[in-house]
Amino acid sequence: MILKRSESMLTIPAKTILQKNRSSGWFGNDYNMNLYKGCCHGCIYCDSRSDCYRIDDFDTVRAKENCIEILRDELRQKVKTGVIATGAMSDPYNPFEKSERLTEKALMLIDAYNFGVTVITKSGLIVRDIDLYRQIAEHSPVLCKMTVTTCDDKLSRLIEPNVSASSERFNALEKMSEAGLKTGITLMPVLPFIEDTEENITEIVRKAHECGVRYIYPAFGMTLRQNQRDYYFKKLDAIFPGMSDKYRRYYGGSYECVSPSAKRLWTVFAEKCEQYGILYRMNEIIADYQRGYGDRQLSFL
Repeated sequence: MILKRSESMLTIPAKTILQKNRSSGWFGNDYNMNLYKGCCHGCIYCDSRSDCYRIDDFDTVRAKENCIEILRDELRQKVKTGVIATGAMSDPYNPFEKSERLTEKALMLIDAYNFGVTVITKSGLIVRDIDLYRQIAEHSPVLCKMTVTTCDDKLSRLIEPNVSASSERFNALEKMSEAGLKTGITLMPVLPFIEDTEENITEIVRKAHECGVRYIYPAFGMTLRQNQRDYYFKKLDAIFPGMSDKYRRYYGGSYECVSPSAKRLWTVFAEKCEQYGILYRMNEIIADYQRGYGDRQLSFL
């Protein structure tokens, strides 16, 4: 792959920005959008580091060349609008976004062409674009999500060293909720033997309620495969000595590492969500944030 350096960061060539989803079952998304490749957050558990995704030098963020122009042309060609997801493979609010503003420009196009958007991030920088999300919500579905797996800032800085601390993410959620945006939390991955306690889960739900969060979607466990397993275990040995051996004994070489407490945690989680009126089933989340928008067709002038 040929890398070029702009005045501020590395870039890579790109032919397309939008990818059509085969199913809209994941938060009702019709398209995926990644303006950046790679991630510098340093989260020790990130599955996107796995070899199967073919992201060389994963910890280096690169912008896709001419991504805004390509996105504009792709949006212009769509016969039917839909919901565009961003943040699955690379955080759209990585540190470079503050100067590059690619996500901001993409949101302007999404608004101009009457598409909806769901975003997932771990950065408080998202509040910069509150007004843009509000504009999009005037005509299309919008869902702003934060990944939060612990309320403990000290722990979050250990396992997610280069992102906004958990308290900062809750603050961002509160600001977005107060602005009238529909907000959610992806409570995943919940790291076995580290974050899978009733106290942690109930505190996240309680704090989410205080911040006006409407949705939480959980996964009580994590995935490990290929080189990501080796990376994760190396980080565990540095942060939690002896923890990697515990993983090896309990999970062996399994891809899915479900928390031993998953069933109990689900019961506690569901009860708390019901108590606070927070939706946590995917079909209910999709139905709620898309309610009232109907069929979204492009209007040709």
